[in-house]
Amino acid sequence: MAAQPSALDSAWQYLIGNFSEFQLATVVTFLLHETVFFLSGLPSLLFERFGLFAKYKIQKKSNAPSYQNRCVLRLILYHVCVNLPVMIFSYPAFKFMGLRSSLPLPHWYSDSLSFTPIATKVPNVPLFFHYYCSSHLGVTVVVSQILFYFVLEDFIFYWGHRALHTKWLYKHVHSVHHEYATPFGLTSEYAHPAEILFLGFATIVGPALTGPHLFTLWLWMVLRVLETVEAHSGYHFPWSPSNFLPLYGGSDFHDYHHRVLYTKSGNYASTFVYMDWLFGTDKDYRKTKAIEEKEGKNL
Repeated sequence: MAAQPSALDSAWQYLIGNFSEFQLATVVTFLLHETVFFLSGLPSLLFERFGLFAKYKIQKKSNAPSYQNRCVLRLILYHVCVNLPVMIFSYPAFKFMGLRSSLPLPHWYSDSLSFTPIATKVPNVPLFFHYYCSSHLGVTVVVSQILFYFVLEDFIFYWGHRALHTKWLYKHVHSVHHEYATPFGLTSEYAHPAEILFLGFATIVGPALTGPHLFTLWLWMVLRVLETVEAHSGYHFPWSPSNFLPLYGGSDFHDYHHRVLYTKSGNYASTFVYMDWLFGTDKDYRKTKAIEEKEGKNL
């Protein structure tokens, strides 16, 4: 007797049976992003507006409602005019690198370890990129790819973000993102269109290299959105991920980056803390935390 398909398999079968892969990889991906982004980002906006959970707010000052509203309206404009076109025009590249949406869904676990040479698809690439993780990577397929995406994104983002804090790029590009010195969740994607494209590359390069299943791409997008929204939330709760996940930066780490003068802010990495530690760009943050801890003990 054949095994019954899981609820996830059945839901996926419905999607691929009613939408083309192009529609799923572009319009549906965009709608999924918007849903996750605004649902996860709105709570911190409302907390700030109505003074909720004030004891967990990192900065005491708050944004005026009109300032919050401006952020939301511009985000919708940027998402429709920048994010959606990028998804549409990048689809052929993802497809070329092996993106698929068909069943079966990628394995969470596989006993085999296999690699597909990128060189068979793209000649003259560096040796380092001659292999990419296929949908049968082994050990933990989906988890392995997601972890690879996080590490690679964090590395590229760190250097790109540092570049944006040079005088000319900050003045003409990155200063838009720093208009909100007191961030809330939705400010995570509030940026100059050039920055959206520049740092957005860090988010898509991992999936572009590995050509994952669309399910894995969606999961990566959801986790990346939740991570950056949390980092910009402006709140540090007892249940915040940085209290439990080693090397994870989180809201307190990134909030410092927003409230300090751009030439001294540091904390450039998107997700983890080790890049800033390795290159000494978190020294002022560490000193500040040490002073705060000492003052707290003396109270």
